[in-house]
Amino acid sequence: MGRAFVVRQVSMEKTAAAKSKVNSKYGKAIYACAKSGGADPIANLSLQQLIDKAKRDQVPAHVIQKALDKSVGAAGEDFSPARYEGFGPGGFMVIVDCLTDNPKRTIQDVRNAFTKSKSKIGGPGTVAHMFDHQAVFGFSGNDDEVILEALMMADVDVTDVEVEEGKVSVFVPPTEYFKAKTALTDAFSNIKFEVDEITFIPQTDTEISGDDVILFEKFMNLLDNAEDVQNIYHNAVIKR
Repeated sequence: MGRAFVVRQVSMEKTAAAKSKVNSKYGKAIYACAKSGGADPIANLSLQQLIDKAKRDQVPAHVIQKALDKSVGAAGEDFSPARYEGFGPGGFMVIVDCLTDNPKRTIQDVRNAFTKSKSKIGGPGTVAHMFDHQAVFGFSGNDDEVILEALMMADVDVTDVEVEEGKVSVFVPPTEYFKAKTALTDAFSNIKFEVDEITFIPQTDTEISGDDVILFEKFMNLLDNAEDVQNIYHNAVIKR
C-alpha cells in the first residue's frame, strides 16, 4: 500500500523554527498531561509516552522536570485541548490540534492562518472522518510475517503490518500502543524505532502544485508560529 514511514504529521518536534519553541511546547504538553493524569509516568502511560518522545527530540531533562514539578503545585495554568479542521490551499484536508489556556487567542491565531493562506476552516468533524487514528511504529526490517506473529502472540490487535524497501510499518489502534511497543521490544532486542507516534493517517491523498505549494508553506508557517498549536495533520502531497 506504500504507506511505510508515511506519516504526514507536522508536529512540534519536526516543524518548530527554534529549539526554544520545541521545549516550550513540550513543557506545556507534559505539564497538562501530568496535571490531568498524575505526574508519575509509571501510572500515567500517556505521560510516559510524551516524556519518551521529548527525550528522543532532545528536550533537556530540566525542561521535563520543571513541567512535572509545576504540575504537582496547587496553582498553575488550566490548559484544555482544542481541535480545528478544514481545507488548506489546493483543497487538501487538515486537522490542527491545540493546547490552550486562552481559547479566544487560539481560534484567532488558527483562523488567521486559514484566512491568510486562502484556506477554509470548517466545523468539528469536517475532515476527521477521512483520517484513521492509529499508533504507528516504523523500523528497519523485511519480514512482516515474523513481526505479525510476535504481535499476535502478545495478543495485540494489529491493524496492518507493511514492508517496503527494507522498512517496516506497524499500525495498531491507539489503545494498543503500549502493548504493541512492549511486544516489539521484547521480541526484537535490537529494534530501533524510526517512527513511534500516535497520529492521524489520511485515507486519501491530495496533490498540490504551483502556487498552492507556496500557500501550503505559508499556511504551515503561520500555524507553527501560533503559540497554542501542538500538532498538524494533513493529506497533502506536493507535486514537484
